[in-house]
Amino acid sequence: MSGNSFGQAFRVTTAGESHGPGNVVVIDGCPAGIPLTVEDLLVDLGRRKPGQSHIVTQRNEADEPEILAGVFEGETTGTSIAILVRNQDQKSRDYDAIKDKYRPGHADFTFDQKYGRRDYRGGGRSSARETVARVAAGVVAKKVLERGFGGRVVGYVKQVGDIVAQVDDPSAVTLAQVEKLPDGGPNIVRCPDHACVPRMIELIETLRKDQDSIGGVSELVATGVPAGLGEPVFDKLKADLAKALFSLPAVLGVEYGVGFGCATLRGSENNDAFFAEGAGAARRVQTRTNRHGGMLGGISSGMPIVLRAAIKPTSSLPREQETVTTSSEPTTIRTRGRHDPCLLPRFVPMGEAMVALVLADHWLRWCAQKYAFPR
Repeated sequence: MSGNSFGQAFRVTTAGESHGPGNVVVIDGCPAGIPLTVEDLLVDLGRRKPGQSHIVTQRNEADEPEILAGVFEGETTGTSIAILVRNQDQKSRDYDAIKDKYRPGHADFTFDQKYGRRDYRGGGRSSARETVARVAAGVVAKKVLERGFGGRVVGYVKQVGDIVAQVDDPSAVTLAQVEKLPDGGPNIVRCPDHACVPRMIELIETLRKDQDSIGGVSELVATGVPAGLGEPVFDKLKADLAKALFSLPAVLGVEYGVGFGCATLRGSENNDAFFAEGAGAARRVQTRTNRHGGMLGGISSGMPIVLRAAIKPTSSLPREQETVTTSSEPTTIRTRGRHDPCLLPRFVPMGEAMVALVLADHWLRWCAQKYAFPR
């Protein structure tokens, strides 16, 4: 199977399945001297892992990473980094009854058409379990961004069903707002508009009791990004970010800035006016608004990069659905196992990881161009 590697200067390759022994990522291109420990990895892996609250899948995975290569005395060495996360709580027998049936909304049929075979246990390679490797790589990428230019990436849940959060300034949202409620308790939905949280939880619980699921929107914001990242044609920053997010399971739409809202605007309404702030060498060009979402001509503008990903409802449902067998006979299916009634809370660290991977890759490429032959 090709297509398991992503990036150029900062390149990741993943391997593993939902019900195999584990998932592994190899990271090439990470600079030497960046502090990295298992404890660093545990933070985002803990945000992604199953079983973290009553509104997500109850699969019980510790998600304890093992750094196999590329780190010595707590710092990256500049060589390939290898990280392994073992699977510990697979229940493959949950899928025995449906191994000859195509699950609606899943890749079962398309895998059969492409390869003539498939791993029916939880979706195999197309399972969201594979993203544990990407999130581990994303931790390394976030460290590159922070060390390189003080950049950060924060994601959160913007919408669940028809409940939409009010976020006036995406660039001001903090990780603490996403992870904690005002009383210090866990924000299990990961929505920074805390007034919406109880309604979102109630909706998710209602759908779960009805043996159904619900979709929503995650917003992802990168701040501190310098102007100049990205290429003007095929490797536009916006194109690589879209590819990164679309590569995640369940993503059906990606937009940045004003997004599809531009369809009803006039040019005079959509354009962001430029102005200069500061004096002398510290003078900086900015825009008064950010409808362009931090990218112009496929190149970062220095304004916050703001993206949104539309996440579909979980396809695996315990309620009966129509389908066909692998021999094309009509039948019905109920998907057993442990599944998220809403994917949004666990999607947030996945989306953050992919944005960080793209930005780290483009920053390293930009450095190679910028400093090889300085003016």
